[in-house]
Amino acid sequence: MRMLADVAISLRQVTKRYGDITAVDRLDLDVPEGICLGLLGPNGAGKSTTMRLLTAQSLADEGEISVLGLPLPQESKRARALMGVVPQLDNLDEELTARENLEVFAHLYRVPRAGRRAAVDRALAIAQLTDRAGTRTVKLSGGMRRRLLIARGLVHEPRLVLLDEPTVGLDPQVRQELWSLVARLRDEGVTTLMSTHYIEEAERLADDCALMSHGTVVARGTPARLVKEYAGASVQEHYVPAERLAEIERLAAASGIPTRRTGPSVSVLKAEQLGEGLRAELGEPSVRRPANLEDVFVVLTGENVE
Repeated sequence: MRMLADVAISLRQVTKRYGDITAVDRLDLDVPEGICLGLLGPNGAGKSTTMRLLTAQSLADEGEISVLGLPLPQESKRARALMGVVPQLDNLDEELTARENLEVFAHLYRVPRAGRRAAVDRALAIAQLTDRAGTRTVKLSGGMRRRLLIARGLVHEPRLVLLDEPTVGLDPQVRQELWSLVARLRDEGVTTLMSTHYIEEAERLADDCALMSHGTVVARGTPARLVKEYAGASVQEHYVPAERLAEIERLAAASGIPTRRTGPSVSVLKAEQLGEGLRAELGEPSVRRPANLEDVFVVLTGENVE
């Protein structure tokens, strides 16, 4: 299988089943070199399965996969040597220090002995863990451990980095620190595929987003383009009794205007497209605000953000 040189990842009609469950369903996805692509979707959308397919931890039932020009699974070992993988689950060796964890992976990834110390020092510096190099991993905070996981994936200076839910379960302050680290990768031109269900994470870090639902990509584009296409420029929110919420949804739908229900309110998207007659029927909104990527997420997947 041949792949264009400027495409880091290519999936063509890829399907992966687990018994009766189709986790990935005829997935087509290209990731150009040098960008950060946010793989966005609710839990169960197929994001983590896609990651496992790209590392050959799982094998596709159908379709073709190529990573950095190498077909999988035939060339999976060569592909893995060129990529860094940051798993969702923390699998660091707790008995080793931060430096020792990185040294083990530098050896596994065959970083030349002469340059191994410099590679480990660089990874520690990127993760802002230089002053913790001699600390046993078990004594590191959750945020430091997550930074060490990312540093471990970068120790061999890969051309491609896979980040599977890199900030899941972390508090907002630690999440911000990791966002700075991922942004640095993007600025250095490292191709990054980042799966996430955090809307703000995708908005801040991704050059491009692929929104997954039920194992396939349902929308693709920059965050700004996705918002413009599916949610418009403005949204008006109505907090009214339940029967009135249903009526507002019905009126908007009849005019081809998308809505999203959130608890006691209904949001009318693309509010700038409302005609005067429909505005009067809908009534005065409780809130007016700009549209955002969360609106797109809910409209296309039918699920709320966690």
